[in-house]
Amino acid sequence: MPLTVEHIITERGKVKLDLSIGYANSDRQGVSAAEPISVQTGPTSFIAIPTQFGESIGNSDTTVTSLGLRYGLTAKAEIYARLSGLMSNQRSSGLGQSVEKNESRFVDAWAGINYQFKDDGYTPALVGFAELALSEKHRSSTSRFKSVMFGATTYKAIDPVVFSLTAAYRYNGSLQEMEQRYEPGNLLLINPCVAFAVNDRVTLSTDVQWTRLSASRLSGNSQGIARTATDLVLGVGYAINRDNTVNTTFKVNASGRGGSELRLNWLYTF
Repeated sequence: MPLTVEHIITERGKVKLDLSIGYANSDRQGVSAAEPISVQTGPTSFIAIPTQFGESIGNSDTTVTSLGLRYGLTAKAEIYARLSGLMSNQRSSGLGQSVEKNESRFVDAWAGINYQFKDDGYTPALVGFAELALSEKHRSSTSRFKSVMFGATTYKAIDPVVFSLTAAYRYNGSLQEMEQRYEPGNLLLINPCVAFAVNDRVTLSTDVQWTRLSASRLSGNSQGIARTATDLVLGVGYAINRDNTVNTTFKVNASGRGGSELRLNWLYTF
């Protein structure tokens, strides 16, 4: 079976290390603090990086590292936890001035569960998931248990091709930011994918990812507008052996915000 679906749930009693390193480059005009830069750290996980530009032109380079552990609870369920940190260099110019900002910090920690409701057979397989933010770092505050994300993936393997569709929704609760009530925008994601198993070790994949991020609110006032984006995601998976796999994805924006992302993911089963 192709790497995209083989051992999708960690085997019962086993632990899987999940290490992800993502690099994002973004170039914007008219950047404002109300429109954070979004960096994807996994198939359905994102972090929002607040910007302080307020200038006419902005460019940034951001590297995000996520470390997670998965544990096979049963033959159909796994629980997991992950934490993320970032290093960022943001540059902006306007009105005859140039500003550069460097940042290194903790981003967030999440815990969740994956459950396989149905195996692939006469009808497509179905896997559901739900996760809760244990801690999230914002501009001047830290929130706990304020964000949740839930969704499902369905897939059908017709060897050597796998068709899949993932849909997810992230809800962000309100919090106190700089003595004001801040409500981050909520995220909706739809991601169809076609994967092709070249051989027993290599899988190629092509995704189209659509996202909608609603406008955030500060003290009841809308900050910016709802934003949609369509991205093309190209991926290569390589199985070093049964318990050791590496996946690389390159995401480029087709419409919406500008920028591109490169992500390397390593999965190792103990």
